Amino acid sequence: MSETTVIKNGRIIDGSGRPGFIGDIAIKDGKIIAIATELDDGDITLDATDRVVTPGFIDPHTHYDAQICWDQTLTSSSAHGVTTVVMGNCGVGIAPCKPESRDITAHDLVNVEAIPYDVLKAGITWDWQSYPEFMQAAINRGTGINLGFLLPLSALRHYVMGEPALERAATPDEISEMATLLKEAMDAGAMGFSFTVLKQHIGFEGRPLCCRNASREELAAFAHVLRDGGRGLIQVACGSAAGELDEAGYDLIDFLLTESHRPVTWAFLLVPPENPSVVGATLEKVNDLYARGAVPQVSCRPFMTQLELSKPFLFADRESFHKIINLPREQQKLAYRDEAFRKAARDELDNSPGVFGNGWGRVELQEFSNPELEQFTGRSVADIAKEQGKHPLDVFLDLALDYDYDLRYMYDIANIDETWVKHLITDKRTLIGVSDSGAHVDQLCDAGYATWLLGTWVRDRKALTMEHAVRRITLDQAEFLGLPDRGRLAVGAAADVVILDPKTVGSDRFASPQFDLPGGARRLVAAARGIDTVIVNGQIAVQNNEATGNLAGEQVRPESMT
Repeated sequence: MSETTVIKNGRIIDGSGRPGFIGDIAIKDGKIIAIATELDDGDITLDATDRVVTPGFIDPHTHYDAQICWDQTLTSSSAHGVTTVVMGNCGVGIAPCKPESRDITAHDLVNVEAIPYDVLKAGITWDWQSYPEFMQAAINRGTGINLGFLLPLSALRHYVMGEPALERAATPDEISEMATLLKEAMDAGAMGFSFTVLKQHIGFEGRPLCCRNASREELAAFAHVLRDGGRGLIQVACGSAAGELDEAGYDLIDFLLTESHRPVTWAFLLVPPENPSVVGATLEKVNDLYARGAVPQVSCRPFMTQLELSKPFLFADRESFHKIINLPREQQKLAYRDEAFRKAARDELDNSPGVFGNGWGRVELQEFSNPELEQFTGRSVADIAKEQGKHPLDVFLDLALDYDYDLRYMYDIANIDETWVKHLITDKRTLIGVSDSGAHVDQLCDAGYATWLLGTWVRDRKALTMEHAVRRITLDQAEFLGLPDRGRLAVGAAADVVILDPKTVGSDRFASPQFDLPGGARRLVAAARGIDTVIVNGQIAVQNNEATGNLAGEQVRPESMT
């Protein structure tokens, strides 16, 4: 006979946005069976006095596709109260995949999501070929939290087309085969499909990620699979760090909405430091797209990343860097010293818009081992360059080449202006998330966005109420994703529950390094504060910041919601 868990005397914030109230919650067989006051104790009783009780948080944008092979608990997210994640975003992933394409698929993750190749080689289990097999393998392995799967279009194109996918659009026969495979994935519970058109998304051998070669005929065929099935969504990477959606992006989203009749979410809408108010104009520009079901993804955190010369992925949209990205270490050093490269890179950075434009005033030294670099701490690359009479790119390169090639810089990319970040995260036309969890693992970690929202924006800045904030990271996501039994505390709903301390909940601005990836490789992890207990499908997954080992997570499947 299954146990009953009762949470007592907590301030229940149910995800709806309605005012919280003091009460008890009873859980049995993975479901909420009662919400009332003065319930009897259960087999397990959790005292939530002076605590807030919320639905589990839902992260719509992760890249855990590979990490689930070696990390069943995903505590980098679950420690922050996240109980459901969606992976397969931005058109890049590791399934479907035939054995002969594994190296290409792995290098797509290396170049797009900055996951070290040695980590992937040691950690990926490759116990699947088709996408339904990939999803089933994840559940067979066991998972501490719920997993949602988007079929990444690059992997699908590699699977059907082989290496020609890197060079051309698909033929009608290939399109038909891919559409059939997408339908099979949807029938097995996939949440939709994803792709990218961003220039910085380069894959195998520094060539454009192959989904960027998809024709409108391909995209229409895939959209029709969702339309005919009446469920699922499309995720597309087509925003920019400049806070705008260009005309090509607008036209693409309009096309996807027209062809699919399904929701579309696009990434990302970030607040640029040079012109923060542009995001307000962008939201107004896309208001008609929102009315038809297109929602941009936004972040509540400062958007920043570490930079190092050995992994120059932030410069992947620059032609001058393409041949350097995958070079061996010593060849990279020679390439960086080459004046012809430097001239080309300076010209690109100074004269062409991109992910990294001329933001040298927001680049500072952060981690290094050579004490001679201490003299430069607390100063921007722009400041050092002015003092030395050099171009900032030359300073950026020379400090690493001359002192410490493993030097790590910190770069504040976006979301610095608090007024306009508040505007984005409180606007119902946006979807909060953008954690990118599982990607860029040794450069950034935004998995703590939920605790940052509740600590920094609710408690410290009082920008929105706890009730509003909880809805923004629970029910809003569940409704958009088509998960009617998630994101709310209600009788009959799945028992994904978080018990938190509103006085201490939060996470730090900077993540800390850990060396626990396969092979002992480095990653950044954001520590969670104030999360007492995380319950997934009725089982305690995290307690006092420690994973319990319970693997009660499930595959979440979209229903016919819009």
